Order: sequence, then structure tokens, then C-alpha cells
Amino acid sequence: MLQTPPSFTPLLAAREQDLVQNFVFCGDELLVGEADLALPGAFVCAALGIPTADFLPVGLLDEAYCRVAWLPKGTPLPEGVRPRRLRTLFGAMEESQLAVAGRAWQIAEWARTHRFCGACGSPTTHVAGERCMRCPACGHIAYPRISPAMMVLVRRGPEILLARHNNSPTRFFTALAGFLEAGESIEEAIHREVFEEVGLQVRDLRYFASQSWPFPHSLMIAFTAEYAGGEIRLDENEIAEAVWVGPGDTMPAIPPRGLSIAGHLIEAHLPGR
Repeated sequence: MLQTPPSFTPLLAAREQDLVQNFVFCGDELLVGEADLALPGAFVCAALGIPTADFLPVGLLDEAYCRVAWLPKGTPLPEGVRPRRLRTLFGAMEESQLAVAGRAWQIAEWARTHRFCGACGSPTTHVAGERCMRCPACGHIAYPRISPAMMVLVRRGPEILLARHNNSPTRFFTALAGFLEAGESIEEAIHREVFEEVGLQVRDLRYFASQSWPFPHSLMIAFTAEYAGGEIRLDENEIAEAVWVGPGDTMPAIPPRGLSIAGHLIEAHLPGR
């Protein structure tokens, strides 16, 4: 599952280090080598015109200092360098490096979108020792945005409920999921989302695990829940199909166990286990 590697230490201030990993985003895509997916070195960063002051500290991965910078989409790139969406690097880039890339992207996106105060429009300044932007004019502060989202696998005896979402690029059948609304607890969001999306009531919510999901700044919080009542009634704006799957039933295509928490959640509760 994509998660922060044990050998990673976050940093809030730049540091001198012999080994440096430069995570450079052009728009919402990571710059990598065309041939080997290598991160840009000093020569490429110089060719791109990125001053050292534009890099933001991310942390230490083993002995390497990781930092991030961003460029506007459409910036001309040196030969041999190409932009890649993070999702396309699943299985192609080392998992620990990809996890740090996800963290770096969230930091870069926060810095890009908070150069000016959201309250009065004045330029912001970075607060030393914190991941924080402050407006010197009105005092408004802004931390990196984190959007909590719940995920829940509903169980009915030996069966589990799997759904295919309309906006899914993979067309996998997976657990239900949705973002929390202002003022909601995670548990309230689960009850609301399950009823809204498939018309069911649930009970006995149990925490499974959580995962940072940098698309662009989600925190996935996964649960199981027991079926409490109702018949499947789809919100056709959100859900294309929803089915109960039990022992002996043909399993539809589900997320693989790997980088996403969804695959781990489903595999841990497969019918018959």
C-alpha cells in the first residue's frame, strides 16, 4: 500500500546534503527521464531555470535530501525529460520514491495555490519552522489542504457489497467512498454516503486503515460496516452498478492489492475467508 516509507524523515527547512532528489512538477505532472524515469539532476534543473530558493524542503529519504519545485504547465522542457502523471508511475517507479513524490506534490500544490492571501489578495510569506503561509497584511494563515474521505466495505453475512463508480477510470468494482462534508464526523459521512449512493442502512462500523492519497490531497479512511437494512437503490449520478458478492459467486474486477487501500480492504474481507 502506498505509504510513507520508514526511512523517510520530514523536513521543514532546507539542508545541505551530498545526495539530493529533485521532485519537479510541471503543472500536475512529475518530470522524469524518458529512458529511465530518473528525477531531474542539477543540470536539468539549471536548464529549466529553477533557482535554489524556489525549492521547498520535503524530507530525507534514507540519506537523500528530497525537495520540490513547480513550473507552469507548458514550460519548455530539455531533451530527454518528460512529464508523467503520478498514477502512471504505479509499478514503474520504486514505491518508496513514489510515496515521497505524492507528498512532494501536495506540498508543491499548496505552495502554488497560496502565493496570495485568500482573504485580502496580498502576497503571502512562508512562516519559518512551519508548513504555513501567512499574510503580512491581514494575518490570514494557510496550511496544506487535506481533504478527508471515507471508504467503507459493507458486509451482509458472508457477502460483501461492491460498486462501480461512474467516474472510475479503471472500471473496477470497489468499496463505497466519498468526501466528508463540513461539520461531519467520519461515522456520519459513512451513514450518509451509503444511503445516498446505494440506499442502504449500516451498523457496527469498524476502522480498517488510512492512507494519504495525493490526487490531489485526500486522506482515505477505510472502514467495514454491517448491513442493517434496505434494498439497493443506485444514485445513478455516482454509481453505475452495485452487487452483493458471496462465496461461490463470480468476483468482478476489483482493485489489485498493491498501492491503493481499496485493494487491501477488499482482499482482507473476501467472501469465504
